Amino acid sequence: MENRKQKPIVVRESEFSSDDEPPSLQLQSFTMNGAKYRHPRTKPFLFPVDNQQIKPSERSLDFLSRFFPGVSIIEWNDWKWQLKNSIRDIQQLRKFIRMSPKEEMLILENTVNLPLRITPYYLSMVDPCDENQPIRKSVVPVIREFFRAPEEKSDPLCENQHQVAPNLVHRYPDRVLFLITGFCSTYCRYCTRSHMVAKREKNHFSLKELAPAFEYIRQHHEVRDVLLSGGDPLTISEEKLFAILDELKTIPHVEMIRIGTKVPVVLPQRITTSFAERLKKYHPLWMSIHFTHPDELTPEVKEACTRLADAGIPLGSQTVLLKGINDSVDTMKSLVHGLLKIRVRPYYLYQCDPIPGSAHFRTPVEKGLEIIKGLRGHTSGYAVPHYVIDAPGGGGKIPLLPEYFMGRDAEGNVLLKNYEENTYIYPDFSE
Repeated sequence: MENRKQKPIVVRESEFSSDDEPPSLQLQSFTMNGAKYRHPRTKPFLFPVDNQQIKPSERSLDFLSRFFPGVSIIEWNDWKWQLKNSIRDIQQLRKFIRMSPKEEMLILENTVNLPLRITPYYLSMVDPCDENQPIRKSVVPVIREFFRAPEEKSDPLCENQHQVAPNLVHRYPDRVLFLITGFCSTYCRYCTRSHMVAKREKNHFSLKELAPAFEYIRQHHEVRDVLLSGGDPLTISEEKLFAILDELKTIPHVEMIRIGTKVPVVLPQRITTSFAERLKKYHPLWMSIHFTHPDELTPEVKEACTRLADAGIPLGSQTVLLKGINDSVDTMKSLVHGLLKIRVRPYYLYQCDPIPGSAHFRTPVEKGLEIIKGLRGHTSGYAVPHYVIDAPGGGGKIPLLPEYFMGRDAEGNVLLKNYEENTYIYPDFSE
């Protein structure tokens, strides 16, 4: 939020409608879209006009009134407040949800494989009673994280072996992965970079530490595409993020910059109007957003993505296929349709990487092929992501498709099968 003097307006319950800015907690009650909410204080209050922040949804307002009764909406909408008040240990989490036996066992262990961190905003979407709710399963640790299969490795993609400078991975010929932080605002329990965030959960790298990576990019003219990742790049300060972007823009052969993030999903308050506006300076700038489930498509997330899209940033989604969370055609179809409605193009559907303790998340590869087959031809082509396995050992992303190419007949014609299982012949001849 900008440091400017704002003219307050007096809001009373009788004057409030669902089209206005939401009221403060000092209102006794208010009604929005037919639902009535009550707050502890009764007198009118001064509500600062601030179009920078994301307007909270009914669910967020209800969660705020129940669990943070002394906190204003302005504070709730501040992304730094969200980070500062994130839930970071099991004992703290018990105050918000009814722990299942699988979750309670972690208290005895007094540790987790990966750091625990959930923003209050994202926690508001966690079902406090249902341990099988998809959102809850993706961020609340269970004892099965300690069951390690022989094929699981802390760095299954061998990113460390392809590291050419501190925090810089060069695997593909023309692009690099630039890990500018080891911190996330919310930790997914199936995180591919458990080897990184587990050790550097609080680490935002200094510009001095990133200098060797910048130098490598300058010296390697084949690098035309830089992907900023981590951790989550949008959790670092604006000053540092824009300094990194400024430095990359001075390198002539860098044609495009991408940002990999889950912040618009778990911390949409970060996407203020001024922040989105500043990003325009760095075009062509692309953003890959990690979506997991259609329940994440809240009014706040819609607004955050709208601001980014209006700033001219092409948005793509990257979704990990997870057992019992999103591993059905109906769930995935609901997600990809919802994404297109908020101008996010479904890009990748990832097979879950074999990190330690991830067996309960992984599905058979056939399940991913079933989902792609259930989407292809049954919905818009824009709604069908690429199903890929990021090959263990550093082989890169390998796309998988159902069998559409059936070979050739005796005359050399190509045999094709469509989404309805009908076979067609293409005369594959040329002079």
